[in-house]
Amino acid sequence: MSHPQTGADDLVDLVIIGAGINGLAIARDAAGRGLSVVVVDRGDVGAGTTATSSRLIHGGLKYLERYDFTLVHESIRERHLLFRTAPHLVHDYPMLIPFYAGDSRPGPLIRLGLTAFDVLAAGRGRGRSRGLSARAIARRWPHLSRRGLRGGVLFNDAQVPWAERLCVELLIDAERLGARVLTYTTVTGLLVTDGRVHGVRTRDNQSGRDGEIRGRLTINAAGPWIDRILDGQVESGRLNGGTKGSHIIIDPFPGAPDTCIFFEAAADQRPIFIFPWEGRYVLGSTDLTYEGDLDEVVASDAEIDYLLTEANRLFPQAGLTPDDVLYSVAGIRPLPYTAGVADNAKISRGHTVLNHAPAYEGLLTIIGGKLTTHRALAEDATDEALKVLGRPRQRCTTRTRPLPGADTPDWYAFRADFPRSAVPFTPAQSARLLDIYGVRARRVLELALSDPALAEVVDERTGAVAAEVVMAFREERAVTLADVLLRRTLVGLGPDMAVSTAVTCADVAVRQLGWDTERADAEVAAYRAELRRFRPRGLNLAPATGTNDRRTS
Repeated sequence: MSHPQTGADDLVDLVIIGAGINGLAIARDAAGRGLSVVVVDRGDVGAGTTATSSRLIHGGLKYLERYDFTLVHESIRERHLLFRTAPHLVHDYPMLIPFYAGDSRPGPLIRLGLTAFDVLAAGRGRGRSRGLSARAIARRWPHLSRRGLRGGVLFNDAQVPWAERLCVELLIDAERLGARVLTYTTVTGLLVTDGRVHGVRTRDNQSGRDGEIRGRLTINAAGPWIDRILDGQVESGRLNGGTKGSHIIIDPFPGAPDTCIFFEAAADQRPIFIFPWEGRYVLGSTDLTYEGDLDEVVASDAEIDYLLTEANRLFPQAGLTPDDVLYSVAGIRPLPYTAGVADNAKISRGHTVLNHAPAYEGLLTIIGGKLTTHRALAEDATDEALKVLGRPRQRCTTRTRPLPGADTPDWYAFRADFPRSAVPFTPAQSARLLDIYGVRARRVLELALSDPALAEVVDERTGAVAAEVVMAFREERAVTLADVLLRRTLVGLGPDMAVSTAVTCADVAVRQLGWDTERADAEVAAYRAELRRFRPRGLNLAPATGTNDRRTS
């Protein structure tokens, strides 16, 4: 747990359930507008849906297909704001959209949609899309299948390679503004009296101690788990209809592109991606109805075969097999429940702030939401919270407030200057620190200069140093070794998932943080256990059956 719990007699304005990107964004916005806030999560920040996203900051192009112009406009605006407030984490990301004979979406229709998108994005775009002939595509992407190729479009979007770091920075900034975040603290129930919700009952996962957090307003921002929070205490129809999305991570393959390819799958006409990511490639994602255990979501063999088959079709030289899959990532999108839907792609990707009053006063539930628009969702939720609490409407500052890693007058000048001052680090190490921490790379440097042992490399592949491990625990609310490897330093998302590095990092914690060898061994074992959901090739773990997946299109 990252903070002591509030006392039984304490009363805060907001109790937020869920420390994913939406819950943290609400905490940051609300705290910035003067509300007292406590966030509770049974695990680490961003360890659920956020960590299983496609890592793309969509401008909303695909929502034009459903004529959802409101969501397109919101997505364009939020992408634009992220480029300003988190330039160290969010980057330009060109993608090719090829057109093939037999596609369900004809090339002329996509070109028309892109023209409309460019008009909507005027002044907030990243350059206009550009049509390409089949011949031009063959020259630029020579290994792309030419069978039935009719042309394509080069579209400019954005990527956040480390979505986990967005959550960490939202956490840091929310706490700077006065919010408290309790991780590894399970909500065991709502405090409900005479139709009014007064907060939550909690249990510290480590000590087992029960407690209560009382709040004037409780916000259920548990993502796919929102129905579980309400179950048995708040009468409500089903709210979450999230679908399962799986990705696979592979090494560069014969003919691999140097840009993202956004194409239509032959099997089900679903738009999917192949894109470069941190020296490897991501293929995804699926979009399946899922009725299984939300805590046991893994990519099935069928999904992996589907993605590999589509990649091999698009790149005939690839020859990819399941043995090429380094690991997989699967999660549940927090979508609104839509009865009788025949095509999951038609389920809205927008968000709703549901006020349960008058049946249940003092309770809001967040339905839906996506990575790109987390800030806008938080602004809407805080506006509603102020209204419910009867407080004057305060100006939202998050449209212009930089995240901690971009808190400098000139990020690009800082980026250019940092490698010259980072004497212990190689240029590659400096570049990595800037990409992950932004201006907070200075703090890593300060720690490394304060103790030569903290400048020692703990992960040979990335060049990560011991100072990062110490900073993760002391300053970034990491509680477990897995928090450090998978959601702070990100070395655990490498091709071998840092299985051997885990031992080295645990040893750093023994020497620098006072762990005993018993805890170090337990943390390494727990880390390996957490990796099971990724099905990493290197650990040779049992495959998932995927029997709870259901294709709906």
